[in-house]
Amino acid sequence: MGGHREKDEGDSDAALLRAVAGGDSGALAALYDRHAGWLHARLSRRCADPEVVREVLQDTFVTVWRSADAHRGTEAGGWLWTIAARRLVDAYRAQERVTRLRTAPMEEAPADGVSPVSVPSAPSAEDRVLAELEYGDVGTALDRISPELREVLRATVVDGLSTAETARLLGIPEGTVKSRARRARAELRAALAQLSPTPLGGPA
Repeated sequence: MGGHREKDEGDSDAALLRAVAGGDSGALAALYDRHAGWLHARLSRRCADPEVVREVLQDTFVTVWRSADAHRGTEAGGWLWTIAARRLVDAYRAQERVTRLRTAPMEEAPADGVSPVSVPSAPSAEDRVLAELEYGDVGTALDRISPELREVLRATVVDGLSTAETARLLGIPEGTVKSRARRARAELRAALAQLSPTPLGGPA
């Protein structure tokens, strides 16, 4: 994904999406650089076909390009994953239609051509976590920490990746993952303390 805009790590997701809504392809490229890695990792954990994963990822950002003005909030993570999850479900349904048309007699196929089984549903618990990151106080607090720390939190907390997996995903040493995770949690706790009138118990 190319464009005339230089990536600025200081740009928030919301600012980039406003720029995308205005037709800025460079802002779309910046969003892609920021989010494609973890999206690809999560999709790959749900789908073993790398070609389908690539197509879903591409479709996700095509949708972002067309619908950026529909986004609300600050962090784009929850919105992007919702789009990607729906596109993955669509891809499975399309494959299911093709399989049934090839293997089942036409009179036995259901009216809508979709099998009632083997179609994964969009994630719910994970979507709620990401939505909390995007829209709640946590999302506001995340906006106050640096993008590289947010990336580590997203990979280790939201995606549940190990230190080694996070290091491979982000292209940084494992020691850097650990140190950024500690810094991210500390900064997130401090930001949440400023937002909340009462202290939050437990680690962020």
